[in-house]
Amino acid sequence: MTEHLTKETFFEKVFNWEKNKEWKYEGDLPCIIDFWAEWCQPCKMVAPVLEELSEEYAGKIHVYKVNTEEQQELAAAFGIRSIPSLLFVPMDEQPQMAVGALPKETLKQAIHEVLLKDEVKAD
Repeated sequence: MTEHLTKETFFEKVFNWEKNKEWKYEGDLPCIIDFWAEWCQPCKMVAPVLEELSEEYAGKIHVYKVNTEEQQELAAAFGIRSIPSLLFVPMDEQPQMAVGALPKETLKQAIHEVLLKDEVKAD
């Protein structure tokens, strides 16, 4: 199940830039953060795919969503210029950004390459 984040929940679950200068992921599982907006057609195309992935990878990754219209400070903090933008956040490394409505297979590949490196890919 995807979860919508506000600035407050982002600070708790992902990263508090007001407290930490260096990147420090606060989560218990790797995550994908979808920066999106209501009016964005490509965002609407990728939303059900992310919902499916959140179920397929339940217990292995979190899938979060940030509405860039409602959470402008969050979008600005990550320099979001176009949406959808997907932030892949591994446990112990720097996050990586992907822009655009990526197909499900590409997202799964990124999940395995960036988030679940140590795990054998199951198809």
